[in-house]
Amino acid sequence: MTHPIPIRRSRVLRVLDAFCCIGGAARGYQEAGCHVTGVDVRPQPDYCGDAFHQGDAIEFILAHGAEFDFIHTSPPCQGEGAPTKGSNAARNARTGRAHPRLITPTRTALDAIGRPYVIENVAGSEVRKDLRLCGEQFGLGVLMHRYFELGGWTAPQPAHPAHRGKVRGWRHGEYFDGPYVAAYGKGGGKATTEEIQQAKRIDWSADHFNLREALPPAYTHWIGAAFLARTVLEVAA
Repeated sequence: MTHPIPIRRSRVLRVLDAFCCIGGAARGYQEAGCHVTGVDVRPQPDYCGDAFHQGDAIEFILAHGAEFDFIHTSPPCQGEGAPTKGSNAARNARTGRAHPRLITPTRTALDAIGRPYVIENVAGSEVRKDLRLCGEQFGLGVLMHRYFELGGWTAPQPAHPAHRGKVRGWRHGEYFDGPYVAAYGKGGGKATTEEIQQAKRIDWSADHFNLREALPPAYTHWIGAAFLARTVLEVAA
């Protein structure tokens, strides 16, 4: 399906940030010059965007997505990737710890609206791997590889420089040192709140769980700038 890119040069580009958490993605789009509205099923008192709505993200996309120029989505990754496969899947089935698979219904809602979009998620998820971003591309203290499906637009894949070393922490009984922190979980040498703030360049929240979940703003600053550059080319053409 073709997604027309709305060109509205008379005002700031309006971005919907769905499944927004504390707004790691929002801050990046703001830094690219966009106005950002977040939606999340949970209260997000630390959200840094320009507006916030609490509610179901997919329902909000269907009801209000057409009011925005661009839609960013980060469906929860707990139902995706390695935690849902192999022995993890069997354990989750035994314990009843199933998580919803939200990528497909999110994509369906986005396609129904027809606005250009991004779906972000982890390795092993169902997102199309149009872009892969890594903290090393932006000089961050965290690797955090994430994949981005682009709907209705395209962007070039930036070069992925070699990692400068290992992620610090304990793995399989051995301690590793390195220039990156492990911004997930707790214990075993994983990052403290302050270390995640510094590594991701997020200074507006001190919630350890939400900091672990948040995208580094540098990722969406790059995406927002790439999308805006494409709209300029559309106008020039």
